Amino acid sequence: MKCPGQDTQYWKDDAIFEVKCPECGRSVEFFKDDSARKCEHCGHRFPNPKMDFGCAAYCKYAKQCIGDLAPELMAQRENLLKDKVAVEMKKYFKTDFKRIGHATRVARYAEAIGKQEGADIAVIMSAAYLHDIGIHEAERRHGSTAAAHQEAEGPPIARSILEKLGAEAALIEEVCDIVGHHHHPRPEETLNFKVVYDADLIENLSEQQKKEAVGEGKLARLMDTAFLTPSGREEARRVLAAG
Repeated sequence: MKCPGQDTQYWKDDAIFEVKCPECGRSVEFFKDDSARKCEHCGHRFPNPKMDFGCAAYCKYAKQCIGDLAPELMAQRENLLKDKVAVEMKKYFKTDFKRIGHATRVARYAEAIGKQEGADIAVIMSAAYLHDIGIHEAERRHGSTAAAHQEAEGPPIARSILEKLGAEAALIEEVCDIVGHHHHPRPEETLNFKVVYDADLIENLSEQQKKEAVGEGKLARLMDTAFLTPSGREEARRVLAAG
């Protein structure tokens, strides 16, 4: 069955419209399901400014439905996915505002580090929001929030959330792998893991610093040895100096 949003029998009068080319100002005709069009006058290709990616963020048929997307539109889709993951994380934790706040701050640091390092933003943001998603189940089943229990309980929950959102299989596998060992780096790690690890370490150190000041000597050693990316080290200096 074809998606009603893309089936022309459901289209209304505004399904075909004209947009001014951002380069030459000439009119370019768009159909609502065009991801991009080329201006016949100057040859400039630009994305459909009216395209709605609400369902494409999580629909498993998005690729077949929309086709190959321009980079600008793929970025929009990734942004929508991470926003959906953030909402699901908050729903899962309910009134546990401590864990919601922690995950949100880790995601913020991961995004800043990831952009500097050239990481996959959809993967790192999803993993950052979900990295501690197993903590309630660890408390319920083991009576402990120890890292090993969080890592054991987190991946199945992360997987169910991402599958519900229709995330791609490769993204789900990588996010679950990160969640499943986010406190314990392996000898060889992916860039995406390193970004999430550094972001989580920054927030943990920041929380620790609020309870008890971290000595300058210890902090300097951590900067030199604990972080896995140069951008993570720089973000840590910025955050911890401000704290």
